[in-house]
Amino acid sequence: MSVKNVTAPITRDVARSLRAGDAVLLSGYIYTARDAAHARLIELDAKGGAMPFEIKDSVIYYVGPTPAKPGHVIGSAGPTTSYRMDAYAPRLIELGMTGMIGKGKRSQEVVDSMKKYGAVYFGAIGGAAALIAKRITACEPVCYEDLGAEAINRLTVKDFPVTVVIDSLGNNLYETGVKEYLAGL
Repeated sequence: MSVKNVTAPITRDVARSLRAGDAVLLSGYIYTARDAAHARLIELDAKGGAMPFEIKDSVIYYVGPTPAKPGHVIGSAGPTTSYRMDAYAPRLIELGMTGMIGKGKRSQEVVDSMKKYGAVYFGAIGGAAALIAKRITACEPVCYEDLGAEAINRLTVKDFPVTVVIDSLGNNLYETGVKEYLAGL
């Protein structure tokens, strides 16, 4: 299996070129956000406010990192369950977000938005939070610092390991992987 090197922000064309099952080393800038921050972003959008960061071509990592120990950029930074963001993701995809990183299944509405606008869903390895954190070279607060670990931060990542779980065509590794496994029994 080959590994693709991808730089974030990710254009729609790059997002559309990735396929479910692709192993990716992601470098560049990504943003952290969980459900509380997503709710605020959607509320801000509904009021006609400007996003606090460039949403176009952005990748959002569903993570609430632990505090950094002295001499470290960030604490443990493992993915959180993605379905909690499903109520918000379609609108953010429509606004230009091209990538999401998390763990677990997504709703059909999210997949339909990914297909319509050209976005991908990456899976990160749960349980490897300390190792993942080593791929984060900088962490800068963006907004909603009152949310603590759920604040939005801009992360600089280098060779951050993810797998394309759902691609912009709607191919879903959670479905195809199970079928392939069962066929091999």
